[in-house]
Amino acid sequence: MSETDGRETTTTSTVRIRRAPKYPAFIIVGGGIGAIVTLVLVSLFPVDPATGFAATFAYFALYGVTAGVTLGAVLAIVLDRITLRRSREATAELTSVEAPPVEGELED
Repeated sequence: MSETDGRETTTTSTVRIRRAPKYPAFIIVGGGIGAIVTLVLVSLFPVDPATGFAATFAYFALYGVTAGVTLGAVLAIVLDRITLRRSREATAELTSVEAPPVEGELED
């Protein structure tokens, strides 16, 4: 470490430390699970030949994916509240050093 001739200021504050869930991951996985569940459910029942399997699956996937995304988001919110309760406090220290002017440097 080198020594500095600049001014050093230190501020201390209390912060909360916790593990928070990543909302996009829960939403994307929920949508994927909703699509898979929809595919399984549509496959279990006979398909109308006039409509076809793909159209039937696409129509019901609108509901399945929406339900999966909603459940994923609700699960993320519940886990976020649980981690909020389990959070702990810590002391954080921020040290700022103002560098001394360099010889020969022009000041504004």
